[in-house]
Amino acid sequence: MKALTNTDFHFDGQKSVYHGKVRDVYNINDDVIVMVATDRISAFDVILPKGIPFKGQVLNQIAAKFLDDTKDICPNWKLATPDPMVTVGLSCEGFRVEMIIRSILTGSAWRAYKDGCRELCGVRLPDGMRENERFPEPIITPTTKADEGHDMNISKEEIISQGIVSAEDYAVVEDYTRKLFQRGQEIAARHGLILVDTKYEFGKRDGKVYLIDEIHTPDSSRYFYADGYEEKLAKGEPQKQLSKEFVRQWLIEHDFMNEPGQTVPEMTDEYCESVSSRYIELYEHITGEKFDKTAEDGDIAARIERNVKAYLATR
Repeated sequence: MKALTNTDFHFDGQKSVYHGKVRDVYNINDDVIVMVATDRISAFDVILPKGIPFKGQVLNQIAAKFLDDTKDICPNWKLATPDPMVTVGLSCEGFRVEMIIRSILTGSAWRAYKDGCRELCGVRLPDGMRENERFPEPIITPTTKADEGHDMNISKEEIISQGIVSAEDYAVVEDYTRKLFQRGQEIAARHGLILVDTKYEFGKRDGKVYLIDEIHTPDSSRYFYADGYEEKLAKGEPQKQLSKEFVRQWLIEHDFMNEPGQTVPEMTDEYCESVSSRYIELYEHITGEKFDKTAEDGDIAARIERNVKAYLATR
């Protein structure tokens, strides 16, 4: 099974390239960007040593579908998906925050809550909550957006007072965040899933706020199976979920949380294939469509380069 873990393309009009944790972003004439969803996988702010076959295609195709399914709520950056692993979109100046919205107490929020935290990003949390219990209503817990290292929790008030996002723009992105999340939850429910939490990124172009980057993918979101949720909650049992959290849990079980002195455990081919299967499972659940593996045939990088160049030639 093949995995694309790095790219080095040279497109007409290319001004720069940014290699992120999992996506490579090519700047074309400061007007559009070519975002390549590689098969790299990261956890605890570390790029893991092996790629996950089909992961990039899964992320890109889910994000493209949800961008299309939410464009009535807010404008987004997507122009086209010329390749299963590529989205081409408008270049926007991104806000330096990620808008995280949560409907259930789990993951890092639960770990903090269990340690006694009762306020997260300026949001007061009720006492007496259990792991995986729903909040009375979804809460927004933003983080700063770091190029390297850990993103840091930050409150709405701090974002505005520090001038990271203006009060006017923050009101817009907060409204979009809640409406996008509601739509995502409705779509997930139709497929027997619960959209537990997710993150959105926004930017501006010509004075207008746009939704940018990926949306509702297993890298940016957490899904539980709706069937059995209440029963497992009542019994205090782990929820069956579709998200990258299972990779984090595997790392934790192997004594890795990116703390000093820790090393990433060995990722066998069998483990990488099992992770790939989980990503494909989410794709098929959330879209209701069969995942197409045929795009993996042949030289992946050559195919991407050919498809992107053909699209850019039409602009």
